[in-house]
Amino acid sequence: MGEWSKVYIQNLPTYMQLIEKYFQFAHIEKENTSVELLLDKLTFKLPKGLTKKEIKETGLFPVVSQSKDMIVGYSNAEESAISKDLPLIVYGDHSKIIKFVDFPFVIGADGVKLLKSKKNILPKYFYYSLIGLETDTKNYGRHFSLLKKKYLTIPLSLNKQRKVVKFVEDLKEKEILNKKPYFSLLVEKTIKCLQSNSINGLKLNNELTHQQALLKKLRQQILQEAIEGKLTANWRAANPDVEPASALLERIAAEKAELVKAKKIKKQKPLSPINDEEKPFELPDGWVWCRLREITNIVRGGSPRPAGDLRFYQGNIPFLKVADLTATNATYLNSHTYTIKEAGLHKTRKVPANTLMLTNSGATLGIPKICRFETTFNDGIAAFIYMNNDLFKPYFYYVLSSKTQWFLEEASRGQGQPNLNTDIIGETFIFLPPLPEQKAIVTKVEKLLTLCDQLETQITQNQTHAEALMQAVLHEAFS
Repeated sequence: MGEWSKVYIQNLPTYMQLIEKYFQFAHIEKENTSVELLLDKLTFKLPKGLTKKEIKETGLFPVVSQSKDMIVGYSNAEESAISKDLPLIVYGDHSKIIKFVDFPFVIGADGVKLLKSKKNILPKYFYYSLIGLETDTKNYGRHFSLLKKKYLTIPLSLNKQRKVVKFVEDLKEKEILNKKPYFSLLVEKTIKCLQSNSINGLKLNNELTHQQALLKKLRQQILQEAIEGKLTANWRAANPDVEPASALLERIAAEKAELVKAKKIKKQKPLSPINDEEKPFELPDGWVWCRLREITNIVRGGSPRPAGDLRFYQGNIPFLKVADLTATNATYLNSHTYTIKEAGLHKTRKVPANTLMLTNSGATLGIPKICRFETTFNDGIAAFIYMNNDLFKPYFYYVLSSKTQWFLEEASRGQGQPNLNTDIIGETFIFLPPLPEQKAIVTKVEKLLTLCDQLETQITQNQTHAEALMQAVLHEAFS
């Protein structure tokens, strides 16, 4: 569907509302009456609609339902075919879809109302006028009872009605730009202006959407090049004598052994070696491959039950849920929404300030955050505890951010709600640079992402400006 047709279909209700408003104040012979009083009785008994199984891919008669598609299939049920009183308007009592049908057809499913206009109103004019009506509800319920009570201003001149229909249909086919006025130069000019401005707005929005998509890819590319060491190649050349990450990994292993000995953490199962197939690129000098569980201990939170029980909740101890971590794109978490009481501590887990965390369930899993305050958290969040001081947490925030999509795909392999358990997180392989380079990477990434933020702000401002212009045009048209 081209831009012109897309905008026309989207804006047609607005165009008909403008025409309706014009006739309300125009000095012509007219009638202001309810939709119900404009309806004529059908000369036939309404047949029962077909079931989905009864609708075929081929047949003698097209099947028309309340769906968006004009024709949903075919049927050979001649006894159910409607060929009298044509043309008719098909109105979806549930969907509010309105169709003009001038050919024999069969009704598909229930919930379809057939509307026949009285002789003082052209069927096509009635059809377009109904499109401009609003039924004041978005719920999936019965709408025809509301539609019947709506009022329309109908010019008594059938010729005037024909001119409106001609204008609306010529506009659809783009055959209107250089033609003489049909019924009102001012209204037609306003509608043509709306059509043109809407197309320009659509083009602009499409371009802005494209720019936002490119910006998202750029952010991912920055993170990917960061964790591959490409952003700090010059830094390494200028700092050749930095302690290699292998020495850091050895210290971390020794520290973890001491934690096990002190019974602060449990002895962990041996990790599977990282084979060459898992290594997507060659590491820079001084870096090492490792799995997350080699450098930290990963724990999952918990929730006091039952949820919301005032014996446990609404105290003064912060309690994080997934929504707290996913509310913004910021690196750090500085606030919380929920709290628990001391009585609820035995059902959850408390971690110190500046703990690195990761959402691990639902559609928004794989989102990291560094929490600035001491907190407890539910089982939709994993925390990385006992991280060595030579592990720069903002670097690992970006490492985890680069793996968000991978985490989601990995967790979605099973059935049901995506769930990222601590084993999957622990087995995740990462690239460990020396501490000074971790900090250099973060400095570089933050500088580049700040530029991305500035670009995004500009794109958003342009989009807001385009929408404001469109609203201004609409306001002017209806004022």
